Amino acid sequence: MAPHETLFLEATTAIHKQVMPFMDFQIWDLPGQIDYLSSSFDSSSIFSNVGGIIWVIDAQDNYLEPISRFTSAVVTLTDLYPSIRYSVFIHKTDSLTEDYREDTIRDVMQKISDELFDEGLENPPVNYFPTSIYDHTIFEAFSKVIQGLVPQLPTYETLLDTVAASCRFQKVYIFDVMSKVYIASDTRPSDLSSYELCSDFINAIMDMSDLYGWDRERALSNWTNDDERAQDIVTQTAEAIVCSARGNTVYLRELNAFLAFIGVSKEPNFQKEKAMVDYNIQTFQDTLLRVLDRG
Repeated sequence: MAPHETLFLEATTAIHKQVMPFMDFQIWDLPGQIDYLSSSFDSSSIFSNVGGIIWVIDAQDNYLEPISRFTSAVVTLTDLYPSIRYSVFIHKTDSLTEDYREDTIRDVMQKISDELFDEGLENPPVNYFPTSIYDHTIFEAFSKVIQGLVPQLPTYETLLDTVAASCRFQKVYIFDVMSKVYIASDTRPSDLSSYELCSDFINAIMDMSDLYGWDRERALSNWTNDDERAQDIVTQTAEAIVCSARGNTVYLRELNAFLAFIGVSKEPNFQKEKAMVDYNIQTFQDTLLRVLDRG
């Protein structure tokens, strides 16, 4: 959905659930005007299996009441469900001037910290993300939230560090191609420009797939199971490379029906070393799929 189309979205009035197909993961969109901690709700049915809560604060509005409601919820839920992680999206910061934006972000963080400290919570598990629908910060923030809920994240990061070093990638990611959220990256410092480049590349690939993609299952039905050509179709994975993208080479390799590996390289001889890169990525893919199967 384009950012300007969000103007026509109605306010959330009921719980909406969205399933992330690549893992046992659901996103629940809850109306902000309802107090789910009141006695009229069964809070255990809502929060007992929750791994993380995202609280969206409008930076352009009066945020004192939302902050008070958030801190109250954190205090209550911390006693009942201490494993829940909290993320605050300080939203609509893009239209503020640079100085006022930084002051607003600091003010929100300070007010939340002070209120939680007054309630006896000195180091609550709260992360803060300035977000906007007009750039990639909202996807970056969701990516960080999801990574905090992935138990295999250290394994993924170790594998990606190995691939980045062996193939001399500047930055590597595992993306969910439909949502453009990355579930893991190598442990080098996060670079929003690299993420934006990969996200734009995924958009281009998805647009091309809509035009020129093909149905594997339909093609497979034309051959018998013992046909070598059928086996090639089953094992075939999509791959794409674009060179000289803002001075970088972007390499994409499909991992399964939902995930893709994307690496950003500044190596001038990347094309000459592609055979080595393909071999290393194939080894990475085989290892990663075994990790995913073990869950």
